[in-house]
Amino acid sequence: MGGEWSPAASGSTEQVRSPFDGEVVGTVPVAGLADVENALSAAEAGAKAWRAVPAHERLAIMLRAADLAAERAAEVAAIITAETGKAIREATAEAARSAEIIRLAAFEGAYLYGQSLPLDANRGTGLDKLGFTVRQPCGVVVAVTPFNYPALLVLHKLGPALAAGNAVVLKPARLAPLTALALAGCFVDAGLPAGVLSVLTGPGGTLGDALVSDARVRKVSFTGSTATGQHIARVAGVKRLSLELGASCPVVVLADADVEAAASAIAVGGYVNAGQVCISVQRVIAERAVAAELTAALVDKVEAICLGDPRSSATDMGALINAEEAERVRLAIEGAVAGGAKLLTGGERDGACVSPAVVSEVDPASPFVQEELFGPAVAVSVAEDWPAAIAQANGTGYGLAAGVFTNDVSALVRAIREVDAGNVHVNWTPLWRADLMPYGGVKGSGFGKEGPRAAVLEMTEEKTVIIHGRPW
Repeated sequence: MGGEWSPAASGSTEQVRSPFDGEVVGTVPVAGLADVENALSAAEAGAKAWRAVPAHERLAIMLRAADLAAERAAEVAAIITAETGKAIREATAEAARSAEIIRLAAFEGAYLYGQSLPLDANRGTGLDKLGFTVRQPCGVVVAVTPFNYPALLVLHKLGPALAAGNAVVLKPARLAPLTALALAGCFVDAGLPAGVLSVLTGPGGTLGDALVSDARVRKVSFTGSTATGQHIARVAGVKRLSLELGASCPVVVLADADVEAAASAIAVGGYVNAGQVCISVQRVIAERAVAAELTAALVDKVEAICLGDPRSSATDMGALINAEEAERVRLAIEGAVAGGAKLLTGGERDGACVSPAVVSEVDPASPFVQEELFGPAVAVSVAEDWPAAIAQANGTGYGLAAGVFTNDVSALVRAIREVDAGNVHVNWTPLWRADLMPYGGVKGSGFGKEGPRAAVLEMTEEKTVIIHGRPW
């Protein structure tokens, strides 16, 4: 709470359990409306103090936080695996990126460049005026993050917001709050001033509405479902919004593609983090000439994925976030089969684990394609030609990311121009992200961009300054 570790005002707590075996891995406060008020009051004061700190001093604190995140990476990785069921190898890779995200954000936030304005190019304006722009922090930022990448998605919001001089109230996912608290500790221990950072753990419905609708909040950065994003847009009021929402990401494989390379990439891109990634491969659209070969190669590779205890270094894929989500995914696969698709491998549930699945002959209009799955299954559909493949790729309400495999330059250019997605990957799947790149979707996948440079711009206000001199 404003940089001080404290219980909830009510004293209420709840346990955080491993989705893999149900073991209690931590206990956190259950915040309420009184805590929201305390956090926002602290943030309002913290924002005024933090924006008055010179950029080089903010930079130094951010870099110390990055060093602490690097030192604590193994500890953070263990927390990620414990509270999400993510395989330890994936959790280790996630934790290892944390320090670099903070560093990237630190430098982008320190260099808030403006621009000069050529006012005399405007008819009727002489040489008696000078114009330029400056950027300043928004003030209080509310960040709401999901469970699937509890380090990276937290830091893609915290890093740019703090580096640019804002105060932040973070609401992490109720199912995975421990990683966020551990990372907040890095900033507090690095010397972040009082009031600048609060982390509220507890129910999203209660806390989220109170936070995003408050007039003191000038920026909301949310990652989560499209339905929740739509709700935020309705209740937030007049303030800046960045909404990174749902997806059903396609991969198009054309007849001239390297089928083996495509199958290998899809076998990674569809099943990392048990498919709980907004840029996971959900649907494969193959030209008929290569559909059978691609599907056979994909099944072989998917069946080699090792599902098991996420704490073991031998495990490729761990659990989903809970048994309810696993059952939802199993039923979605079952529904696709009932609708005429063929389950080629996987789809069995054991607790919170679902074996990686490949489902072929999927109707592009089916819910299995049209709705976000967020689980370890890939749908394979057939397209007769390139125009039909593009129509299928664009045929959902989402537009976060897409991939296309082909060696035809003209097809690549057409994909870049015609596929409706915020990120288009050539000869790879959507499941790739450089932390520095602009990242965000179109259509129902939201609006606004993440990535340190883009996020810093969205978390600052541009002010135009005109100096009026004497007439010449």
